[in-house]
Amino acid sequence: MKINFDMLGGDNSADTVINPREIFSLLPKKDPIYNYPRDVQTEVWNKWFDDNVRNNEYNLIKMNTGSGKTVVGLLILKSCLNEGKGPAVYIVPDPYLVSQVFEEARKLGIEVTDDEDSISFKKGQAILVINVYKLFNGKSSFGVHEKRIPIGSIIIDDAHACLDITESQFTMEIPYSTDLYTKLYRIFKGPLTEQYHTGILELEAQSPTVNMLVPFWSWQDNIKQVTEILYEAYRIAEEDYRKGKAVKDFDSLRFSWQLLKNCLPLSSCVFGSDKIEISPRCLPIDSIPSFVDCKRKIFMSATLADDSILVSHFNIDTEKIKLTITPESTDDIGDRMIVIPQEVNPDIKDIDIKEFLKEESKKHNVVVIVPSHYRAHFWSDSCDLILTASNLQEGITRLKNGHVGLVVLINKYDGIDLAKEACEILVIDGLPDVRRQIDKIEQGVLFGTDDTLSKTIQRIEQGMGRGIRSKDDYCVVFLMGRTLINNLYGEGAIDKFTPATKAQIKLSEQLAKQVKGASIWELKDVINYSLYRNTSWISKSKGVLLHLKYDATFKVNSVTKKQREAFNAALIRDYTKSVQLINEAVNETADLKSKGYLKQQLAEYLYFIDQEESHVTLKSAVNDNNLVLHPLEGIQYAKLQRFIGSQAVQASTFLGQKYNTTNKLVIGVNKLLEQLVFKPDSASVFEQACKELAYHLGFSAQRPEAEYKKGPDVLWEIGNLEYIVIECKNGATAPTINKHDCNQLNGSIVWFQEKYDSSCRFTPVMIHPFTVFEYASSPNPNIRIMNSEKLELLKSRVLGFTKAIASHGSFQDTRKIDELLNMYSLNASIFIREYTVGFTVK
Repeated sequence: MKINFDMLGGDNSADTVINPREIFSLLPKKDPIYNYPRDVQTEVWNKWFDDNVRNNEYNLIKMNTGSGKTVVGLLILKSCLNEGKGPAVYIVPDPYLVSQVFEEARKLGIEVTDDEDSISFKKGQAILVINVYKLFNGKSSFGVHEKRIPIGSIIIDDAHACLDITESQFTMEIPYSTDLYTKLYRIFKGPLTEQYHTGILELEAQSPTVNMLVPFWSWQDNIKQVTEILYEAYRIAEEDYRKGKAVKDFDSLRFSWQLLKNCLPLSSCVFGSDKIEISPRCLPIDSIPSFVDCKRKIFMSATLADDSILVSHFNIDTEKIKLTITPESTDDIGDRMIVIPQEVNPDIKDIDIKEFLKEESKKHNVVVIVPSHYRAHFWSDSCDLILTASNLQEGITRLKNGHVGLVVLINKYDGIDLAKEACEILVIDGLPDVRRQIDKIEQGVLFGTDDTLSKTIQRIEQGMGRGIRSKDDYCVVFLMGRTLINNLYGEGAIDKFTPATKAQIKLSEQLAKQVKGASIWELKDVINYSLYRNTSWISKSKGVLLHLKYDATFKVNSVTKKQREAFNAALIRDYTKSVQLINEAVNETADLKSKGYLKQQLAEYLYFIDQEESHVTLKSAVNDNNLVLHPLEGIQYAKLQRFIGSQAVQASTFLGQKYNTTNKLVIGVNKLLEQLVFKPDSASVFEQACKELAYHLGFSAQRPEAEYKKGPDVLWEIGNLEYIVIECKNGATAPTINKHDCNQLNGSIVWFQEKYDSSCRFTPVMIHPFTVFEYASSPNPNIRIMNSEKLELLKSRVLGFTKAIASHGSFQDTRKIDELLNMYSLNASIFIREYTVGFTVK
């Protein structure tokens, strides 16, 4: 006999109640694994469901990686649909995660779709699950500068990863191979030459490391012509696409033009040897009205310790969000034992860690996240699989299904879930790379500032979360690479992690003290406590999280807020307000590098209303940070000051000021030496390390080409009016020194002779893997070469010198430092003879 259940009393069902916790209980088709929600999920649902919270335009949910955010998000959107606040959209960073959300929804019995034209989505019956590309692009089916598909409620999951991708969507790339590149280069070659004389030579020689920012005054002066050229290229590309012609080189233009066309005057333009990149200072998010007009915008993240990026990218009104939604406690995270071998024992080398992990990978899945293809090559002789975008999903599936071994992920710090045996050992190898050209320029200008440190820590923490997906999960996390470790122990770095990660790092530091000086192989017994679930370790690991609370404050940097407001004002041409806001930001900034960069932004806005004052402001910016753009009249070169006193005294003074412990000295110098390597796309880092090395040895140094836009890459003053003029070619791969590089050093010789009188003696040095000039070159006969062998010898002796100081235990003993400088052949009188060789011409 059939029963009509609609005639039975009670109208509460999963499609009518609006409390997410109640919906969860009423879902009729959910998998048995979802009999009960986790406590942390219920806590978040209850906080969100408060009338004064859920009806906010903006909400931010913070839950640790693996605490069940996807289930939380799906139930919140289901609640919104039941309340009539649809259509509802669930956004994730990439297509791979779309399938993961679909699988979660299937197990819960919640209707979802990936088709924005679906009737069930538009009627508010199904949740649309899409990757972030689909919403934010210049051809968005949701409408650009018009609302085609309304959105009532939206969740942006893994918010930081989505922000990175959204940023790339608002960036226009023009390949070098196109006529469009050539047309724009013709316009800006003159201004770029004035700003980067050497850079233009490198650009035309196709150097892969060069990135040059078009001066804002030249960009603004030529914006009408630039806009016309870009539009014509866009129009032709669209026409060709409709005709079925290949337009791959213009895909970026086609998908970004509509997003950027109204804010081109407020954008930055960077020339590189492979492409031009055009990007706005902040994202003009208003170009997607469906998002802007959405009544409920919910961001979910595990690793946003600083929420400022939500303001700069998504234009969140900080007055509309005061607190974040979090569970009661941070103990919703899995067990991570964090191991830093080179902090336990600075003598442990990367190759030692690789050999150790290869052995461990015979029993456990080991996943290594590297920043670049170049670094992936280091692991290629030991890994079982290298994952890129093309084989990512297949590789993750293999890891989840069984033992694979040692797997390398290239620059993938977010958007993957590797629970339990899929990843028992996770390795973060080196600092994450920034992707965009403008970010590389900004990183160079703001090198060593709190802002760059925050972004770096954020990315590291994202990567560290890949191996734990629930409270009961576990993973050993290795952090390796001298540069990463040095950043980790930089001032205030630990405090930039979320509370749970910070607690786990501090617990691991206590562990490290007990095994100080251990070899990499002796650490096997240590990690086995985690891998084989030792009860004492589990108790301690869970104990440090037990009483920790999330920080529910919505943290926004005041300077970032003012930068966003200034951009918004400039969009409506209220440049006076923009100037006022950035001026306030300048006045509240103490760090000189950051202050100088902000003054450059102030000068950019000033140029719209007072060009003379703009260049006066820019001149002031250079005084604070000489890596910013230089004004039209230029900045007078300041000669490198000769140091007073002996080399040993100078070294002692510098080391004592920079490092407060001998252990930090060893870590810091190891980081420096790690950056002095021959590899592509690392010129700026290498040059900065070369400059810093001089001070460690008791010399003085500059980067004239970077700091004054003319001159050699690096200049050392080594005492008694002796100088070393250095050109760094650490990215070179050809077995000969080409004519362009030869001419560059010859030019730097002329520059030195113009800037310094005849009382100053100098040696021109090229740092290059090889010592042979190509036939067409005409090298100055006084040139010396620091080749691969000599660079390695120098690094070896610097490391020996450093360890000897650390062993002695004092930076203040100048007599001992003088003795060690002589012992390791680092004193000025023999430096050139020891670490350079002559050259030949082919």
